[in-house]
Amino acid sequence: MLPMKPLPLDLPIIQAPMAGAQDAGLALAVGEAGGLGSLPAAQLAPDALVAELQRLQAAGRPYNLNFFCHRPPTPDAERQAAWVEALRPYYEELGLDPAQAEAGPGRRPFDAEVLACIAPFRPPVVSFHFGLPDEALLAPIRAWGGRILSSATTVAEARWLAARGVDAVIAQGLEAGGHRGMFLSDDLSTQLGSFALLPQIVRAVPLPVIAAGGIADAAGVAAARALGARAVQVGTAYLLCPEARITPLHRAALQAPDPGPTQLTRLFTGRPARGLVNRLMRELGPLSPLAPAFPLATGALAPLRTAAEARGRSDFSSLWAGQNLSGCRPVPAAQLTRELAAGWGA
Repeated sequence: MLPMKPLPLDLPIIQAPMAGAQDAGLALAVGEAGGLGSLPAAQLAPDALVAELQRLQAAGRPYNLNFFCHRPPTPDAERQAAWVEALRPYYEELGLDPAQAEAGPGRRPFDAEVLACIAPFRPPVVSFHFGLPDEALLAPIRAWGGRILSSATTVAEARWLAARGVDAVIAQGLEAGGHRGMFLSDDLSTQLGSFALLPQIVRAVPLPVIAAGGIADAAGVAAARALGARAVQVGTAYLLCPEARITPLHRAALQAPDPGPTQLTRLFTGRPARGLVNRLMRELGPLSPLAPAFPLATGALAPLRTAAEARGRSDFSSLWAGQNLSGCRPVPAAQLTRELAAGWGA
């Protein structure tokens, strides 16, 4: 294995970027404890992104800026109409007009405009989901000394990333909450659990590998290290921290005596993502082919989510969470970071 190009962290803990569940506050708390805090940027407009970057820069701690790099799909009017028709009963139940349904993008891929927005800040770590953007967009990051990370869900994806010069690979196991980082195939049968995937990627690429998915406590951190990880990325365990910005309904669902299972679903965005099972997933089927291509499924659900949440219901909300909820506790993020890091030396 090649020597690890040092990541700017004192503890081998990376807080996973979780769009919709956090702002810079969570990243700052993790950074102050010595871990690497992350900011999800795919849903931030340029002015909001600049404001969050100013908060991060002012703290003087390293951070990770995360982006999606999907190829925007061609809108399909027929498929969009079928999706709205499938949702029509819910619109009518809530007294809404299906004409309110939109095919809004919801997620923005990394592009030249976003690069120009972040370049003055020279973020020390930039990570990507769904592969990598074009090399022309990566070259300036390399030039300012930024570390480039990306998620792999298979050995083939890890090799693809290594061939394109990433500084480290995030091995994302099937247990992970939120979106699957898969990009070479949409075949979910290729997906492995974290502790099956991690050692295979460690053997396959001459790069540092970061373990992600299902790691929620010091014991999980110790297991990842034993299997060759050079750091771990943790998301779900941070969701109940006071610095997280999940909705009260999401927080209540996670704190329920029996939160129920999680499943992979395409319904909320069009790509597989793991979350707690709710009414929409039960009634339409979590992997229903009706959902338009990522990220076009989001728009039509937005009015339903808003109306249902106003009534205290999470029927149409994406309650992202990984399989292992055992470490998800309402403790400060700095405390959780130190507790996780204790497993590295165990």
